[in-house]
Amino acid sequence: MIKAEHHRLQGLVKAIFTAAGSEEAEAECVSQHLVQANLAGHDSHGVIRTTKYMQWLREQRVVANQHAQLVWESDVLAIVEGNMGYGQVIGAEAVRLGVDKCGNQGVALVALRGAAHLGRIGHWAEMAAEAGLISLHFVSTNGFGVLVAPHGGIERRLSANPMAAGIPGQGTEPIILDISTCAIAEGKILVAKNKGVTVPQGCIVDAEGQPTEDPQRFYADPPGTILPMGQHKGYGLSLMVELLAGALTGNGCSQQRGSRLEQGMLSIYLDPARVERGGGFHAEASEFVRWVKSSRTATPDGQILLPGEVESRNRARRMADGIELDDTTWQQLVAEAQQLGVSSDWIASVANN
Repeated sequence: MIKAEHHRLQGLVKAIFTAAGSEEAEAECVSQHLVQANLAGHDSHGVIRTTKYMQWLREQRVVANQHAQLVWESDVLAIVEGNMGYGQVIGAEAVRLGVDKCGNQGVALVALRGAAHLGRIGHWAEMAAEAGLISLHFVSTNGFGVLVAPHGGIERRLSANPMAAGIPGQGTEPIILDISTCAIAEGKILVAKNKGVTVPQGCIVDAEGQPTEDPQRFYADPPGTILPMGQHKGYGLSLMVELLAGALTGNGCSQQRGSRLEQGMLSIYLDPARVERGGGFHAEASEFVRWVKSSRTATPDGQILLPGEVESRNRARRMADGIELDDTTWQQLVAEAQQLGVSSDWIASVANN
Protein backbone atom coordinates (compact mmCIF):
# COMPACT_ATOMS: atom_id res chain seq x y z
CA MET A 1 0.00 0.00 0.00
CA ILE A 2 1.14 3.56 -0.67
CA LYS A 3 -0.18 6.92 0.45
CA ALA A 4 -0.39 9.33 -2.45
CA GLU A 5 -0.49 13.11 -2.20
CA HIS A 6 -3.59 14.06 -4.18
CA HIS A 7 -2.01 16.66 -6.48
CA ARG A 8 0.77 14.28 -7.48
CA LEU A 9 -1.66 11.42 -7.98
CA GLN A 10 -3.80 13.60 -10.22
CA GLY A 11 -0.69 14.59 -12.17
CA LEU A 12 0.10 10.94 -12.86
CA VAL A 13 -3.47 10.11 -13.89
CA LYS A 14 -3.64 13.22 -16.08
CA ALA A 15 -0.38 12.16 -17.76
CA ILE A 16 -1.89 8.73 -18.47
CA PHE A 17 -4.97 10.20 -20.15
CA THR A 18 -2.88 12.70 -22.09
CA ALA A 19 -0.59 9.94 -23.35
CA ALA A 20 -3.67 7.97 -24.41
CA GLY A 21 -4.82 10.84 -26.64
CA SER A 22 -6.95 13.14 -24.49
CA GLU A 23 -6.64 16.86 -24.98
CA GLU A 24 -5.29 18.70 -21.95
CA ALA A 25 -8.68 19.96 -20.76
CA GLU A 26 -10.19 16.49 -20.96
CA ALA A 27 -7.25 14.86 -19.16
CA GLU A 28 -7.50 17.52 -16.45
CA CYS A 29 -11.27 17.05 -16.04
CA VAL A 30 -11.21 13.24 -15.86
CA SER A 31 -8.18 13.01 -13.58
CA GLN A 32 -9.55 15.67 -11.23
CA HIS A 33 -12.91 13.91 -10.98
CA LEU A 34 -11.30 10.53 -10.25
CA VAL A 35 -9.01 11.90 -7.55
CA GLN A 36 -11.86 13.90 -6.02
CA ALA A 37 -13.78 10.62 -5.69
CA ASN A 38 -10.82 9.14 -3.79
CA LEU A 39 -10.63 12.21 -1.58
CA ALA A 40 -14.32 11.84 -0.75
CA GLY A 41 -13.70 8.22 0.27
CA HIS A 42 -15.39 6.72 -2.79
CA ASP A 43 -12.38 4.67 -3.92
CA SER A 44 -14.72 2.58 -6.09
CA HIS A 45 -15.10 5.60 -8.41
CA GLY A 46 -11.58 6.92 -8.08
CA VAL A 47 -8.30 6.22 -9.84
CA ILE A 48 -9.02 2.48 -9.72
CA ARG A 49 -11.16 3.20 -12.81
CA THR A 50 -8.19 4.42 -14.86
CA THR A 51 -7.13 1.00 -16.12
CA LYS A 52 -10.69 0.08 -17.09
CA TYR A 53 -11.14 3.37 -18.97
CA MET A 54 -7.91 2.74 -20.88
CA GLN A 55 -9.13 -0.74 -21.78
CA TRP A 56 -12.43 0.68 -23.03
CA LEU A 57 -10.57 3.32 -25.04
CA ARG A 58 -8.46 0.66 -26.77
CA GLU A 59 -11.60 -1.38 -27.47
CA GLN A 60 -13.41 1.72 -28.80
CA ARG A 61 -16.01 1.47 -26.05
CA VAL A 62 -15.31 5.07 -25.08
CA VAL A 63 -14.27 7.93 -27.38
CA ALA A 64 -11.74 10.56 -26.38
CA ASN A 65 -12.23 14.32 -26.85
CA GLN A 66 -16.01 14.31 -27.16
CA HIS A 67 -18.38 16.98 -25.90
CA ALA A 68 -22.03 17.05 -24.93
CA GLN A 69 -24.19 17.57 -28.01
CA LEU A 70 -27.43 19.49 -27.57
CA VAL A 71 -30.15 17.55 -29.40
CA TRP A 72 -33.15 19.70 -28.46
CA GLU A 73 -33.98 22.39 -25.94
CA SER A 74 -36.63 24.73 -24.61
CA ASP A 75 -36.33 27.33 -21.87
CA VAL A 76 -36.38 24.66 -19.15
CA LEU A 77 -35.65 21.36 -20.91
CA ALA A 78 -32.60 19.99 -22.70
CA ILE A 79 -31.94 16.64 -24.37
CA VAL A 80 -28.22 15.93 -24.60
CA GLU A 81 -26.22 13.25 -26.46
CA GLY A 82 -22.90 12.17 -25.00
CA ASN A 83 -21.45 10.43 -28.08
CA MET A 84 -19.72 7.94 -25.73
CA GLY A 85 -17.32 10.56 -24.45
CA TYR A 86 -15.77 10.27 -21.00
CA GLY A 87 -18.63 10.70 -18.56
CA GLN A 88 -16.65 13.08 -16.37
CA VAL A 89 -16.51 15.58 -19.26
CA ILE A 90 -19.98 14.96 -20.68
CA GLY A 91 -21.57 14.97 -17.23
CA ALA A 92 -19.95 18.27 -16.25
CA GLU A 93 -21.09 19.91 -19.48
CA ALA A 94 -24.66 18.63 -19.01
CA VAL A 95 -24.73 19.91 -15.42
CA ARG A 96 -23.48 23.35 -16.44
CA LEU A 97 -26.25 23.48 -19.05
CA GLY A 98 -28.85 22.59 -16.40
CA VAL A 99 -27.46 25.14 -13.94
CA ASP A 100 -27.59 27.88 -16.60
CA LYS A 101 -31.19 27.06 -17.56
CA CYS A 102 -32.28 26.92 -13.94
CA GLY A 103 -30.61 30.26 -13.30
CA ASN A 104 -32.79 31.77 -16.00
CA GLN A 105 -36.10 30.03 -15.25
CA GLY A 106 -35.87 28.72 -11.68
CA VAL A 107 -36.30 25.12 -12.82
CA ALA A 108 -34.63 22.90 -15.42
CA LEU A 109 -34.57 19.29 -16.55
CA VAL A 110 -31.71 17.75 -18.54
CA ALA A 111 -32.01 14.31 -20.14
CA LEU A 112 -28.55 12.99 -20.94
CA ARG A 113 -28.00 9.84 -22.99
CA GLY A 114 -25.07 8.05 -24.56
CA ALA A 115 -22.36 8.92 -22.04
CA ALA A 116 -19.58 6.62 -20.95
CA HIS A 117 -19.23 5.94 -17.20
CA LEU A 118 -20.34 9.09 -15.38
CA GLY A 119 -18.16 8.52 -12.32
CA ARG A 120 -19.21 9.55 -8.83
CA ILE A 121 -22.75 10.92 -9.19
CA GLY A 122 -22.55 12.99 -6.00
CA HIS A 123 -20.09 15.25 -7.83
CA TRP A 124 -22.93 16.52 -10.04
CA ALA A 125 -25.11 17.37 -7.02
CA GLU A 126 -22.14 19.19 -5.50
CA MET A 127 -21.71 21.26 -8.67
CA ALA A 128 -25.35 22.32 -8.56
CA ALA A 129 -25.20 23.08 -4.83
CA GLU A 130 -22.18 25.32 -5.39
CA ALA A 131 -24.44 27.33 -7.71
CA GLY A 132 -27.08 27.55 -4.96
CA LEU A 133 -29.41 25.03 -6.57
CA ILE A 134 -31.28 21.97 -5.35
CA SER A 135 -30.78 19.03 -7.69
CA LEU A 136 -31.77 15.42 -8.27
CA HIS A 137 -29.82 13.02 -10.50
CA PHE A 138 -30.91 9.55 -11.62
CA VAL A 139 -28.45 7.34 -13.52
CA SER A 140 -28.79 3.99 -15.28
CA THR A 141 -26.85 1.86 -17.72
CA ASN A 142 -27.50 -0.22 -20.76
CA GLY A 143 -24.96 -2.50 -22.37
CA PHE A 144 -22.80 -4.61 -20.09
CA GLY A 145 -23.63 -2.71 -16.90
CA VAL A 146 -26.31 -5.21 -15.81
CA LEU A 147 -25.29 -6.26 -12.30
CA VAL A 148 -28.28 -6.50 -9.97
CA ALA A 149 -31.02 -9.08 -9.35
CA PRO A 150 -34.64 -8.01 -8.79
CA HIS A 151 -36.01 -8.71 -5.32
CA GLY A 152 -36.72 -12.43 -5.16
CA GLY A 153 -34.48 -13.23 -8.16
CA ILE A 154 -30.91 -14.45 -8.56
CA GLU A 155 -30.17 -13.35 -12.12
CA ARG A 156 -28.89 -9.97 -13.27
CA ARG A 157 -31.71 -7.79 -14.57
CA LEU A 158 -30.97 -4.23 -13.34
CA SER A 159 -28.12 -1.77 -13.47
CA ALA A 160 -26.57 -0.40 -10.26
CA ASN A 161 -28.87 2.62 -10.81
CA PRO A 162 -27.32 5.24 -8.51
CA MET A 163 -28.98 8.50 -7.59
CA ALA A 164 -27.84 11.70 -5.95
CA ALA A 165 -29.56 14.72 -4.45
CA GLY A 166 -28.13 17.99 -3.24
CA ILE A 167 -29.42 20.75 -0.96
CA PRO A 168 -27.27 23.91 -0.95
CA GLY A 169 -26.22 25.42 2.34
CA GLN A 170 -26.06 29.08 3.27
CA GLY A 171 -22.68 29.55 4.87
CA THR A 172 -22.64 25.82 5.60
CA GLU A 173 -21.68 22.67 3.72
CA PRO A 174 -24.35 21.37 1.34
CA ILE A 175 -26.29 18.21 2.11
CA ILE A 176 -25.34 15.65 -0.55
CA LEU A 177 -27.03 12.26 -0.77
CA ASP A 178 -25.07 9.91 -3.07
CA ILE A 179 -26.25 6.31 -3.11
CA SER A 180 -26.56 3.26 -5.25
CA THR A 181 -29.94 1.52 -5.23
CA CYS A 182 -28.18 -1.83 -4.92
CA ALA A 183 -26.66 -3.24 -1.75
CA ILE A 184 -23.09 -2.44 -2.83
CA ALA A 185 -21.56 -0.62 -5.79
CA GLU A 186 -19.71 -2.88 -8.22
CA GLY A 187 -16.65 -0.69 -7.85
CA LYS A 188 -16.56 -1.44 -4.12
CA ILE A 189 -16.52 -5.15 -4.93
CA LEU A 190 -13.55 -4.48 -7.22
CA VAL A 191 -11.80 -2.55 -4.44
CA ALA A 192 -12.34 -5.52 -2.09
CA LYS A 193 -11.00 -7.89 -4.75
CA ASN A 194 -7.87 -5.79 -5.23
CA LYS A 195 -7.31 -5.55 -1.48
CA GLY A 196 -7.94 -9.27 -0.96
CA VAL A 197 -10.74 -8.68 1.56
CA THR A 198 -14.37 -9.74 1.77
CA VAL A 199 -17.50 -7.68 1.11
CA PRO A 200 -20.21 -7.20 3.76
CA GLN A 201 -22.84 -9.87 4.31
CA GLY A 202 -26.07 -9.63 2.36
CA CYS A 203 -24.65 -7.77 -0.63
CA ILE A 204 -23.93 -10.43 -3.27
CA VAL A 205 -24.83 -13.98 -4.23
CA ASP A 206 -22.89 -16.39 -6.42
CA ALA A 207 -24.07 -17.82 -9.76
CA GLU A 208 -26.25 -20.35 -7.92
CA GLY A 209 -27.91 -17.70 -5.79
CA GLN A 210 -25.99 -18.64 -2.64
CA PRO A 211 -24.97 -15.78 -0.32
CA THR A 212 -21.24 -15.05 -0.40
CA GLU A 213 -18.80 -12.48 0.90
CA ASP A 214 -16.06 -13.46 -1.56
CA PRO A 215 -15.59 -10.86 -4.34
CA GLN A 216 -13.84 -13.49 -6.47
CA ARG A 217 -17.11 -15.42 -6.74
CA PHE A 218 -18.84 -12.30 -8.04
CA TYR A 219 -16.30 -12.10 -10.86
CA ALA A 220 -16.32 -15.84 -11.54
CA ASP A 221 -17.54 -17.50 -14.75
CA PRO A 222 -20.52 -17.64 -14.53
CA PRO A 223 -20.61 -14.48 -12.44
CA GLY A 224 -22.43 -13.66 -9.25
CA THR A 225 -25.06 -10.97 -8.73
CA ILE A 226 -25.55 -7.92 -6.53
CA LEU A 227 -28.70 -7.74 -4.42
CA PRO A 228 -30.94 -4.66 -4.29
CA MET A 229 -30.57 -2.29 -1.34
CA GLY A 230 -33.15 -2.88 1.37
CA GLN A 231 -34.78 -5.82 -0.42
CA HIS A 232 -38.11 -4.81 -2.01
CA LYS A 233 -37.72 -1.11 -1.22
CA GLY A 234 -34.37 -0.83 -2.94
CA TYR A 235 -35.65 -2.91 -5.82
CA GLY A 236 -38.63 -0.58 -6.31
CA LEU A 237 -36.39 2.49 -6.17
CA SER A 238 -33.95 0.89 -8.62
CA LEU A 239 -36.77 0.15 -11.05
CA MET A 240 -37.93 3.77 -10.95
CA VAL A 241 -34.39 5.12 -11.42
CA GLU A 242 -33.84 2.90 -14.44
CA LEU A 243 -37.12 3.92 -16.06
CA LEU A 244 -36.34 7.62 -15.55
CA ALA A 245 -32.67 7.54 -16.51
CA GLY A 246 -32.93 4.80 -19.12
CA ALA A 247 -36.33 4.78 -20.78
CA LEU A 248 -37.19 8.49 -20.43
CA THR A 249 -33.79 9.84 -21.53
CA GLY A 250 -33.71 7.53 -24.56
CA ASN A 251 -30.55 5.84 -23.30
CA GLY A 252 -32.33 2.49 -23.00
CA CYS A 253 -32.74 0.07 -20.11
CA SER A 254 -30.78 -2.95 -18.97
CA GLN A 255 -32.35 -5.48 -21.32
CA GLN A 256 -30.58 -3.75 -24.23
CA ARG A 257 -27.37 -5.74 -23.98
CA GLY A 258 -24.45 -4.33 -25.92
CA SER A 259 -20.67 -4.36 -26.07
CA ARG A 260 -20.14 -1.14 -24.09
CA LEU A 261 -21.29 0.56 -20.91
CA GLU A 262 -23.60 3.41 -21.94
CA GLN A 263 -25.14 5.64 -19.30
CA GLY A 264 -28.14 7.95 -19.15
CA MET A 265 -28.81 10.60 -16.51
CA LEU A 266 -32.00 12.51 -15.79
CA SER A 267 -31.24 15.65 -13.78
CA ILE A 268 -33.71 18.09 -12.22
CA TYR A 269 -32.63 21.52 -10.95
CA LEU A 270 -34.58 23.88 -8.68
CA ASP A 271 -33.74 27.37 -7.47
CA PRO A 272 -35.05 27.49 -3.89
CA ALA A 273 -35.31 31.28 -4.01
CA ARG A 274 -37.81 31.01 -6.87
CA VAL A 275 -39.91 28.36 -5.13
CA GLU A 276 -40.35 29.58 -1.57
CA ARG A 277 -40.27 33.33 -2.38
CA GLY A 278 -40.44 34.38 1.26
CA GLY A 279 -36.74 33.86 1.87
CA GLY A 280 -37.24 31.30 4.60
CA PHE A 281 -35.91 28.13 2.98
CA HIS A 282 -32.40 28.21 4.41
CA ALA A 283 -33.60 29.27 7.87
CA GLU A 284 -36.16 26.46 7.97
CA ALA A 285 -33.66 23.93 6.64
CA SER A 286 -31.03 24.96 9.18
CA GLU A 287 -33.50 24.70 12.07
CA PHE A 288 -34.64 21.28 10.87
CA VAL A 289 -31.06 20.03 10.60
CA ARG A 290 -30.28 21.34 14.09
CA TRP A 291 -33.31 19.50 15.47
CA VAL A 292 -32.39 16.24 13.72
CA LYS A 293 -28.80 16.37 14.97
CA SER A 294 -30.00 17.08 18.53
CA SER A 295 -31.29 13.51 18.88
CA ARG A 296 -29.82 11.40 21.69
CA THR A 297 -27.32 9.00 20.19
CA ALA A 298 -27.38 5.22 20.48
CA THR A 299 -23.92 5.24 22.10
CA PRO A 300 -22.28 7.83 24.38
CA ASP A 301 -19.71 8.79 21.75
CA GLY A 302 -22.12 8.52 18.81
CA GLN A 303 -22.84 11.27 16.30
CA ILE A 304 -25.72 12.21 14.04
CA LEU A 305 -24.23 12.91 10.62
CA LEU A 306 -25.89 14.42 7.57
CA PRO A 307 -25.52 12.98 4.08
CA GLY A 308 -22.22 14.35 2.76
CA GLU A 309 -20.56 14.90 6.15
CA VAL A 310 -18.58 11.65 5.94
CA GLU A 311 -17.29 12.66 2.50
CA SER A 312 -16.35 16.10 3.80
CA ARG A 313 -14.38 14.59 6.67
CA ASN A 314 -12.72 12.07 4.38
CA ARG A 315 -11.74 14.91 2.05
CA ALA A 316 -10.09 16.91 4.83
CA ARG A 317 -8.26 13.88 6.20
CA ARG A 318 -7.03 12.58 2.86
CA MET A 319 -5.93 15.99 1.66
CA ALA A 320 -3.79 16.20 4.80
CA ASP A 321 -2.61 12.59 5.08
CA GLY A 322 -2.73 11.29 1.51
CA ILE A 323 -4.88 8.83 -0.43
CA GLU A 324 -4.32 5.16 0.38
CA LEU A 325 -3.90 2.94 -2.68
CA ASP A 326 -3.69 -0.83 -2.34
CA ASP A 327 -0.76 -2.56 -4.06
CA THR A 328 -2.88 -4.03 -6.86
CA THR A 329 -4.42 -0.70 -7.84
CA TRP A 330 -1.05 1.06 -7.65
CA GLN A 331 0.68 -1.56 -9.80
CA GLN A 332 -2.14 -1.33 -12.36
CA LEU A 333 -1.61 2.43 -12.57
CA VAL A 334 2.15 1.99 -12.94
CA ALA A 335 1.74 -0.65 -15.65
CA GLU A 336 -0.68 1.58 -17.57
CA ALA A 337 1.66 4.56 -17.33
CA GLN A 338 4.64 2.52 -18.49
CA GLN A 339 2.70 0.99 -21.38
CA LEU A 340 1.75 4.48 -22.59
CA GLY A 341 5.27 5.85 -22.22
CA VAL A 342 4.50 8.23 -19.36
CA SER A 343 7.65 9.68 -17.84
CA SER A 344 8.94 7.68 -14.88
CA ASP A 345 9.22 11.00 -13.03
CA TRP A 346 5.44 11.06 -12.65
CA ILE A 347 5.45 7.57 -11.13
CA ALA A 348 8.33 8.43 -8.82
CA SER A 349 6.66 11.63 -7.66
CA VAL A 350 3.74 9.59 -6.31
CA ALA A 351 5.63 6.54 -5.07
CA ASN A 352 8.26 8.56 -3.21
CA ASN A 353 5.86 10.97 -1.57
